[in-house]
Amino acid sequence: MSTAVLLAGCGDGGGAVTSDSTAIPTALASAFPGSKATGTPVRIGLITNEGGASTSQPENREAADAARKYANDNLGGIAGRPIKFVVCKTKEEPATARDCANQMVEQKVDAVVLTSSAMGDSMVPIVTQAGIPWTSAVAASNAEATSTDSFSWTGGFPATMTSMAAYAKEKGYKKVAAFVIDAPAVVGGVEAIGKPVFVKAGIGLQIVAIAAGTPDASPQVSAALGNKPDAVAVIGESTVCTSVLQAMGTLGGDTPRMTVQSCVAPEVLDAVGAGMDGTQVFSGFDTASDDIEAQLYRQVMKRYSPDTPTQGYAAVGYQGVLGLVRALHGLTGEVTPKTIATALRSAKNVVLPAGHGSTFTCDSSAVPGLKAACSAQLITGTVSGGKLEKVRVIDPSPLFAR
Repeated sequence: MSTAVLLAGCGDGGGAVTSDSTAIPTALASAFPGSKATGTPVRIGLITNEGGASTSQPENREAADAARKYANDNLGGIAGRPIKFVVCKTKEEPATARDCANQMVEQKVDAVVLTSSAMGDSMVPIVTQAGIPWTSAVAASNAEATSTDSFSWTGGFPATMTSMAAYAKEKGYKKVAAFVIDAPAVVGGVEAIGKPVFVKAGIGLQIVAIAAGTPDASPQVSAALGNKPDAVAVIGESTVCTSVLQAMGTLGGDTPRMTVQSCVAPEVLDAVGAGMDGTQVFSGFDTASDDIEAQLYRQVMKRYSPDTPTQGYAAVGYQGVLGLVRALHGLTGEVTPKTIATALRSAKNVVLPAGHGSTFTCDSSAVPGLKAACSAQLITGTVSGGKLEKVRVIDPSPLFAR
């Protein structure tokens, strides 16, 4: 059996509303009310990291489009009007990132959703200075986390690092080696955010940069393990995850592993296989449990994008778009960048899509110093016996406190 099914969702269970291949379980019937959007479309810019030489995640765009179709068919889109995407694909390098940001301004979109990218610092200032709200499920850059008119449904990268630190403290670790994709925003973020919160938790953090596309990280892994860390963390996209985790399988013995969600993408699972067992995964979303939001995600994907793998990082696109729709639930009348930004600042206790019970509130109070963050909570679970088990929500707020 392919290990790409390791984190596949559990059966939906229950009865069905229809009898076709996209039958809706009874438990989800109320989530498909059939309230179709009508009228002039609301233009939302969708920026996605796709087509790069070393990084390309088309599944994130596909999941975002599934959320768009679901919202247009069932939730009245935005303010009763259908959502239309203006799509731009970056290649994970500054020039195309800036081009995408400029296209959003030229096309006069009403808001931007980023699926995922480490190029936020190249894009956010261009978009927000034009008065266009910038939104994402997971802010990965300083500009995304701190700019006016930027909104992140989760605590983004800072919450990921702080949750890892909270978990490491809980486990009694004293030294952690972090293998980090060699992108300035990510390495800089780990230095500026990760090290201080790990120190606050009483844990030393060694940072090892790994270039995207590295076929074999054994030399770097071997050198880091020479310092005898109590655990390792892997923070990167699928190629970095694969090279590091394969090397850990050969060199790392029983050293505990912590990873981000992108490390359970199908291609990583296929390459690493049973070596993933015991890995602690940190994520802004839950797609595999029996939680009602995880079930909804799988059902929406089955109906609107059935060929897209659901167990990797695709949900970041779904979460970004559906989070925007839910946050704008009460918006009526004219839809403009200004009315969207105002509505987002008023959004309170919005159910986070695929969030395992988490909610978000965009009043700039969730994470000190990061006014764009709408929540500090994160989800974690352990890969065990082919499934993600012991899924729970972590609130690392004590480590954010100053």
